[in-house]
Amino acid sequence: MNHMIGLRSNTMGWTAGDWAVYRKSKISSKPGLRAARVVATPKGESYNYLVDKYWVVEQVKPDGRLILRTPGGKRNVVDSDDPNLRRPSLWDRFLFRERFQFIEEQLQDQQDSSSDPS
Repeated sequence: MNHMIGLRSNTMGWTAGDWAVYRKSKISSKPGLRAARVVATPKGESYNYLVDKYWVVEQVKPDGRLILRTPGGKRNVVDSDDPNLRRPSLWDRFLFRERFQFIEEQLQDQQDSSSDPS
């Protein structure tokens, strides 16, 4: 499934190009459809919840941190042993493959434009 060639890391086995799922804590007055463990705040004006984010490993740093790329092009730095970080299940790979592939295409386009001599 990994279409990018990366360097193997000795840090939790993550490699550039690997697909990753990060469970992010959020607060909002209107949780989305993918929200999990939704809990109302004490006054009920907003909700605390978790949402899975589907990102791609752009780089594995020597200290074990990962630079993860989002579909919007943002970069997030996360420890490779962060308990909120996991590899996608087979189900995740099937349901959300287009999200991962979109990010891979962005990374490939970025590589292509940076290696273009013009």
